[in-house]
Amino acid sequence: MNAIEIRGVTKSFGETRAVDDLTLSVPAASTYGFIGPNGSGKTTTLRMILNILLPDRGEVAVFGDTSTRASRDRVGYLPEERGLYKQMKLRRLLQYFGRLKNRSGSELDAFIERWLARFDLTAYGDKRIDTLSKGMAQKAQFIAAIVGRPDLLILDEPFSGLDPVNAQVIRDTILDWARTGRTVLFSTHIMEHAEQICDHVCIIARGQKRVDGTLAEVKRLHGGRHLSVAFDGANGGAAQVFADRRLVAKVENFGQYAELELTPTADAQEILKALVASGARLAKFELVAPSLHKIFIDLVGADAARPDARPEVARA
Repeated sequence: MNAIEIRGVTKSFGETRAVDDLTLSVPAASTYGFIGPNGSGKTTTLRMILNILLPDRGEVAVFGDTSTRASRDRVGYLPEERGLYKQMKLRRLLQYFGRLKNRSGSELDAFIERWLARFDLTAYGDKRIDTLSKGMAQKAQFIAAIVGRPDLLILDEPFSGLDPVNAQVIRDTILDWARTGRTVLFSTHIMEHAEQICDHVCIIARGQKRVDGTLAEVKRLHGGRHLSVAFDGANGGAAQVFADRRLVAKVENFGQYAELELTPTADAQEILKALVASGARLAKFELVAPSLHKIFIDLVGADAARPDARPEVARA
């Protein structure tokens, strides 16, 4: 059974269609990245999964259940707009969230203490939420999302506003949580995080699905043929080689480093010979799988650049 089934779902706000006939399946025990630019419909979709919003058309099932019951105790949620009670003390807040998920007693207390220790928050257990740093509050929000030990964990932009150290902590924690066999669904517009964490991805833009599948499938089906080239000092006449449209379909040239997409008939060895003949000194020349960032830009770059998203949908 899939953890989530979304079938032909549409949701509009006034004249703006935030989600447009969306169909997708989130396999159980997967780490599923829901990827799209701001205003693409991500948050609106997550809120429909949680029954915070109801679709205008279509159906959403969580663990096969289309009612609200599945989202009560089996799902944990970290919202993009953080939802901690700022005047509560951290430990009491986590106990409160645990009781909302039907957890209580010594088992709940032990769980909270274990996670406070893991996130170096034990000394702050009796501090009010509004005294915590942003990184601490984010880790507290994560504990609140998992305190019910959910089978499905939904994270909306979990890395938003975090410094690199705290982003690494949250990333490692998501991976550890996924290794327990639970399902993790998280939205992001940062491709690096999705590529590091996910085994399945869905790319959405302007409310419509552009591609979904395993990360390997998406790269294979939408990747093309790519070269990674780095120079050891002089890059000679590399720019002229890259401009040869018989060989190179697209190029991102950063001076000392370049990423190339080859034409269907191009021979990588011919490009290598041309670069050497141009006087370029090569530190790296490698056929590589395309990055998720590259696929994302190719599929939705034009949509992501459009400035006409409404405020309500821009958070989606």
